[in-house]
Formats: sequence, C-alpha cells, structure tokens
Amino acid sequence: MPLKPGAALLFDIDGTLVESDPLHLEAFNIAFAPYGHTFDRDRFGRELQGLANAAIGARFFPAETPERQWEIMMGKEAKFRELAAKGIEPVAGLMGLLDWADAHDVPMVAVTNAPRPNADLLIDAIGIRARFRHVVIGDELAHGKPHPLPYLEGLRLLGADAAHSVAFEDSRTGIASATGAGIATVGLATGLKPEQLVEAGAVLAAHDYTGADLLEFVERRLFG
Repeated sequence: MPLKPGAALLFDIDGTLVESDPLHLEAFNIAFAPYGHTFDRDRFGRELQGLANAAIGARFFPAETPERQWEIMMGKEAKFRELAAKGIEPVAGLMGLLDWADAHDVPMVAVTNAPRPNADLLIDAIGIRARFRHVVIGDELAHGKPHPLPYLEGLRLLGADAAHSVAFEDSRTGIASATGAGIATVGLATGLKPEQLVEAGAVLAAHDYTGADLLEFVERRLFG
C-alpha cells in the first residue's frame, strides 16, 4: 500500500523523543529557587511544560527587563544541558518506530520550543540526527508553540500535508500547536496522564511507542 501524498511524521523532542522532563523540572527548581519559585510535577505540567522560554520568563519575572528574563531562562537551559549530558534515554519503542518509518520512506521532522543547543544535545545523545530532514526551533520563528506556526513550518519544509501526517507531543502547549496546524496528534504520557492529553486534543494517548494501537493508527493515517 503506497504512502498518501504528503504523508509525514512530526515529533516534539522533550518528553516525546527522550525522557527529559524530570531533568527540566530539576533545572527549573535550581534556577528559579533564588527568586522564590519551586515546582512539583503537577505545577510543572500546568505552568512550564512545552512553553517557550520568552513566555516563561515574562510570566515568572515580570519586574525584570526582557533581557534579564532571557538571561535567567538561558541559565536554566544551561543547567538542563549539564544534567542531560550525564545521560539520557529515548522513549521506549521510539527506535522501532523510526526504523519502520525509514523502511517506508516516511519523511520526518523534529519540532520544538527548546533552544537549538538543547535540541542538538538531545538528538545527538540518542543518535537520531540523520532520521530528521529538519529541526524546527520555535524561538527562531515569529511564534513558538502553542501557536501553530512551528508545525506549519515543519509541514512546509517537508512539503507535507497535514491531513496525511501525524504529530507526537507530550504537552498541552505542543498539542495545541500541532492540532492548530491541522495535524492528528498522538499524546505521549511521559508527563501528563493519558486522559489529560486527550482532553487537550490528542486523538490517541500512549505511554510510549510500543503499543500496537499506535502503529495501527499511524499506518491508517499515512497509507492508503
């Protein structure tokens, strides 16, 4: 059965390709503690997960200049990279899905709100750079997630059709971005609960990439 015209897979990175959310939570707590902010897993999911750095800085440090807000956020990201450099693992089943996609010549792109140094570190840490034709960085566009522009840019770069593509996300922000671009989105429950992902707009929620129902959905979407 041939690929549908414009079929593609689009992946968020943090919490979707790699199990990085616990490290982000730790980095936020280290970087924000001097300013009186602390986060548990639930608060992280509500107020931080998937949001662009500029939006986080403006929300938590409104009395600071935009330049200082950015400086604080880049300090947090540097701490995250320090933690991630000690070792990070792909989400279970990811490599099998990527192998399957490559075997069927499905084009793939990574779409993230993370800064490029973070994206590069994580993709290279699990050895999958060659899998993706492009890496779209929200901070390098006019709008990051939850705006649909990052996913629209991913579709544009691949020459893909949203109606024949699938996105993979782990956050409310990311799901809003991907679905806003018209892409059916699978939610990865590496941080949020499956029901929270579906409530946010995911068509399917899974704990990882090993389930038969996930691959069956992708096949129906991409082939025919």
